[in-house]
Amino acid sequence: MPGYTSQLGQYHDEKATRYVLRLGMQQVHAHKVRKIRTSTTFHRPKTLQLSRSPKYPRKSIPHETRLDQHKIIIHPLNTESAMKKIEENNTLVFIVDVKANKRQIKQALKTLYDVDTVKINTLIRPDGSKKAFARLTPDVDALDIAATKLAIV
Repeated sequence: MPGYTSQLGQYHDEKATRYVLRLGMQQVHAHKVRKIRTSTTFHRPKTLQLSRSPKYPRKSIPHETRLDQHKIIIHPLNTESAMKKIEENNTLVFIVDVKANKRQIKQALKTLYDVDTVKINTLIRPDGSKKAFARLTPDVDALDIAATKLAIV
């Protein structure tokens, strides 16, 4: 019987089966070669780390954002020196939250007053509040923004 088909529909050849078994025997009785270690420290192999897919969220309600646009910009400043900045340097002056950074201030001005800024300078005042100088782009007039949107002039 040179070959036959099993119940699973696979074709079997006796000669091929013996050859495969003999190869398997050679593999089983072969001497295992030890891996040469070149380092004295053993590092665990990197294994598969699946991304987490929790059954339920650990927080039922996410916390409110700490600094939104209205919390960042507290109020515009309308002192004499601030007015001078508006007229001469095309710069608006605001009192802002101490924890706000320049990027957040720039974004808040964009969303609240729809103005683009070239540069934001900040300083901490002696009373502990933060003052921000927002220099506007040349195509926008700071005096016009102060009069229409801020109502300080």
